[in-house]
Amino acid sequence: MFLSDSKTWVIDGGQGEIDISFYLATPSGRIVVSDLKKPENSHRIEASEEGDYRICWDNTFSNFNSKTVFFEIIVESNDDDERDPWDVDFENYDGLSPEELYDMKIQDIQDAMSRVHTHLVKIRHVQDTLRAFEARDRNIAEGNFIRVNYWSMIQIVVMLFVGLIQVIMVKSLFDDKSRVHRFWKSGITS
Repeated sequence: MFLSDSKTWVIDGGQGEIDISFYLATPSGRIVVSDLKKPENSHRIEASEEGDYRICWDNTFSNFNSKTVFFEIIVESNDDDERDPWDVDFENYDGLSPEELYDMKIQDIQDAMSRVHTHLVKIRHVQDTLRAFEARDRNIAEGNFIRVNYWSMIQIVVMLFVGLIQVIMVKSLFDDKSRVHRFWKSGITS
């Protein structure tokens, strides 16, 4: 049996929507995991069947927005026989020749290097995860920045237009030859 971790993050969703649906199905077609409209999820399952599992990210509820998705799948063996390669029991090596002892120590070093490599791969996964979070946050911040600048420009244009109208209206109150003053005058007398 194998254990599997799956993690999904929507990095960018366009229009501020970062939800996506996620399904995980066994080789026989049975749905094991189903998450609807979530920006991120994390699942740990134990493989109950031999074969290829299917993963589906569904964005059909969002007809106009595409999504950028980061996902990570880690498959681990369920074996508990892993021993620490740095834990060497020298008392068991008494009856061995120097060549046999040398070969065993080389194997121990190779096992330790393999373990270091495995840890480096796990570290790379963690760094990729952090990069995905950073990319999602950066995309959200950039989207907010553009949205705030857009609405700020609209408000500035509206404020300038309203200010111009106010200046014209106040000026027309004191100018007898103005068309707006005549309109004011006719509205007061009627």
